[in-house]
Amino acid sequence: MEDTMKDNLHMPALMTKEDVTTLILIAKKRTGMKWEEIAEAIGMSPVWTHSACMGMNAMPKVKAEAIVALLDLPEEAVSVLEEYPTKIWEQAVPTDPCIYRLYEIVGVYGPTMKALIQEEFGDGIMSAIDFDMKITRVANPKGDRVKVEMSGKFLGYNSW
Repeated sequence: MEDTMKDNLHMPALMTKEDVTTLILIAKKRTGMKWEEIAEAIGMSPVWTHSACMGMNAMPKVKAEAIVALLDLPEEAVSVLEEYPTKIWEQAVPTDPCIYRLYEIVGVYGPTMKALIQEEFGDGIMSAIDFDMKITRVANPKGDRVKVEMSGKFLGYNSW
């Protein structure tokens, strides 16, 4: 039987953001590193580093190269980490208790936050693009507290 080009053509599978995320999580477990350590090693914040490693942000080439070297990932992962993400997540309310509580906070206090932002700044929103966040531990005699600080550029709505 004669071989055709189609039968002989072997295309390598392209690595996806999900593949790279899995490789990063495996490497993180193997090395025992914390997100804080990984972020410090590549010169970025832990919040941004985790988000980018989970496929929700594109990494600049130099940061992608740094994390690939740090975690001994395949070279192909650099270009995947640089790709612009498609930000899709489950729209159902999550069942993980920590994530659910954040939904609960927004559900209970979202309208309050919106009202206070608009009272202070005018009609608009807080950017999640020009944005940073820091999570820290605050000692408290009743039990340590989680402090979440978010800072986003105010974007006023245009009238035309």
